[in-house]
Amino acid sequence: MKKGLQYFRKMTSDDLDRVMLLELIAYPFPWQRRLFSDCLDKSSYLCWVFEHEEQLGGYLISSSAAGEAHILNLCVHPKLQGQGWGAKLLAEGEWILKQHRAETCFLEVRPSNIAALSLYQSKGYNEVGRRKNYYPAIAGREDAIVMAKPLISDENMFLSV
Repeated sequence: MKKGLQYFRKMTSDDLDRVMLLELIAYPFPWQRRLFSDCLDKSSYLCWVFEHEEQLGGYLISSSAAGEAHILNLCVHPKLQGQGWGAKLLAEGEWILKQHRAETCFLEVRPSNIAALSLYQSKGYNEVGRRKNYYPAIAGREDAIVMAKPLISDENMFLSV
């Protein structure tokens, strides 16, 4: 890969060490390695990495089944945050989920994660519920805001298969 180029590709088990390093840098309550490994082993989970200048820039873990998608983990390296990479990763993920015939995409976000909340709202996600005490937090537990976005519009609902 040439310096300065970036791309998205499917995550492999060879990526897990770098994914875990980024997860530990990015989150105070990171996923366990086994969770990433389990996602890679299931066909209904879609695991992608984003590389930027020969470094792991981020990743996206999602699931898709029965017309619904769920973004489980979207992470951008802290050094790349605030530069639009999260929006690009989200857009790429949504495109992939549409290819898997997902009609609606759901996700959870911490109310305290203002940057992520702002990103999701700016990209058409709306709050549809709350999960009380969903996330671990320094002072106990934190709720999750459940957000959803339709991935298909009326004009492409009836495309032939």
